[in-house]
Amino acid sequence: MTTGPDDPPGAAATGDVDVEGLLQRFGLSDKEIDTYLTLLEHGEAKASTVAEAAGVSKRYVYSASEELEARGFVTVNDHVTPTTIRANPPGEVVDRLANDAQSMRPALEARFSRAETATEPFEVVKSRVTVVKRIRRAVGEATEEVTLSFPLDRLDDVAADLRAAVDRGVLVLLLLTGVDEFTADFEEQYPGVATAVRTWGQPMPSMLTVDGRTGAVAPAEMVARTNSGAQAIVFSQQQLGPVIVGSFLGNYWPAAAEAMLSDPAPLPATYTNFRHAVLQAELHRRSADTVAAHVTGRRTDTGEPVELTGEVVEIRQGLVEPANNEFPVQHTLTLDVDGEGVTVGGKGAFVEDIEADEVELTTTIA
Repeated sequence: MTTGPDDPPGAAATGDVDVEGLLQRFGLSDKEIDTYLTLLEHGEAKASTVAEAAGVSKRYVYSASEELEARGFVTVNDHVTPTTIRANPPGEVVDRLANDAQSMRPALEARFSRAETATEPFEVVKSRVTVVKRIRRAVGEATEEVTLSFPLDRLDDVAADLRAAVDRGVLVLLLLTGVDEFTADFEEQYPGVATAVRTWGQPMPSMLTVDGRTGAVAPAEMVARTNSGAQAIVFSQQQLGPVIVGSFLGNYWPAAAEAMLSDPAPLPATYTNFRHAVLQAELHRRSADTVAAHVTGRRTDTGEPVELTGEVVEIRQGLVEPANNEFPVQHTLTLDVDGEGVTVGGKGAFVEDIEADEVELTTTIA
C-alpha cells in the first residue's frame, strides 16, 4: 500500500477516506486489511509475494485469504501451482457489502423496535443531571398522578414540567424539602406548579411516582448538589409504585405543612385517578358546592360490576388539611344512593363497598 508524505499513519492514499478504519468496521483484522490492500495493489500475486509486501508470514497469508475469500474480497486460485490470490474488483466488493448491510436492516429494525418499547424495571443513576432528566421525562409522560418530594432551591429544574402536568389535568402532589420559611410570594413565583404543595424543613429523599407505576428515589444530597457520589434508582414496576406512594402519603405528606392548594377544578369532570376525584370533591364541598358522583366500578365483596350515582355526603381523606382518614392511605367517598350510604374507594379498595374505576363529579344529580 502506498501513502503520501502528508497522509496520517494507517490512512490509504484515497484523499480523506480512512480505508483501514472502514474495513475494520466490516470486521477485518489489521493483518487481513494489510493483506487485502497489498493484493489490491498487486491485482494478483503469490502468497510469498503478498507475505513479503505485507510484512506477514506466508502461512498467515493463506489463512487470511481464506477468510477474505469467504467474505467476497478475494479469489484464491488453488488450481494452479503455485497458488495465487486475486483481489476481486472493488465495485463488486462494495456492492456485496452494501447488499449485506441492507439485508440486515429488517432484522435490526425489528430488534430495535422491541428494545425501544421494552423498559428495564430498574436503572441505577449516578449523576444529578441524569436523575433530573429522568424525573422531568417521567413527569412529562404522566396522565393521572404525580407525587414528588424535591428541594425548594432546585424547583426551577422541574417547575415547567410540573406546571404542564397540572395543565393536562394530572393530580400533582408536591412536597418541597429544606424549607426554613415558606414565603407568601411562592404562588406568584410558581403559579400552577402543583395541585397541592406542602413543605418540610428537613432534608428527605427525592421520591417520585408517576401514575403509580414509574418513578425514582434519590438521596437528598444527590439532587441538592453536583458530584455527591450518591446513586439514585429509577424504576418502572407496577408493584413498586404503590409502595412508594404509600410511603410518600403515609409517612412524609402528613408530617409536612400545607402551603398551597389549587382552586377547585370546573365540574363536571371525570377522573380515573380516585385520589384526584377525592381531592376535587373535598375542595368543592369546602366551597359550599353540593357535589354528586357517578361511579363505575365493582362491588368489593362479589366483584360484580356496578354503576351508581349519588350525592357525596362524606369524605375521608388525607390530601388536604385537616385530614380525617382513619389510616394514612385511606381515601373514601360516601354517596347517598336512594337514602343509603354507599362507600367508594379507589384501586385495591377493601374496606369500602365499591372499588371505583372511574368517577364523574358534578354539582347536580342527573
